[in-house]
Amino acid sequence: MSGIEIWEFRSTSGHVSGSELIGFRVEATDGHIGKVDKLSEEAGPQYLVVDTGPWIFGKHVLLPAGTVVRIDQDDRTVHVDRTKDEIKNGPEYDPEKHDAADSVYQDAYAGYYGPYYGGPL
Repeated sequence: MSGIEIWEFRSTSGHVSGSELIGFRVEATDGHIGKVDKLSEEAGPQYLVVDTGPWIFGKHVLLPAGTVVRIDQDDRTVHVDRTKDEIKNGPEYDPEKHDAADSVYQDAYAGYYGPYYGGPL
């Protein structure tokens, strides 16, 4: 899995810049985790914010774009390569304070997700 940039969609994911993903189902490797609530694909870090609904008490989680392995436009589903527990145990997402362009947030997510893709510990 080395060489994956966590803040960019993989060229093999099927993501087309500018395509609408809001409302798409999000599937972890072990099941459904929620729906895409927000998509950022501007210059800089690219990511999804997922509304987990009742799965983790109505929380939202941020997933770096590099976690996306496949987007199925016909089924309106985004497939990520992390388990539900790995996502649940990721850094806390606070929509009131969060700014993914902020290096503190980038460092927290890179520190958590980076090692899965051969990044620094």
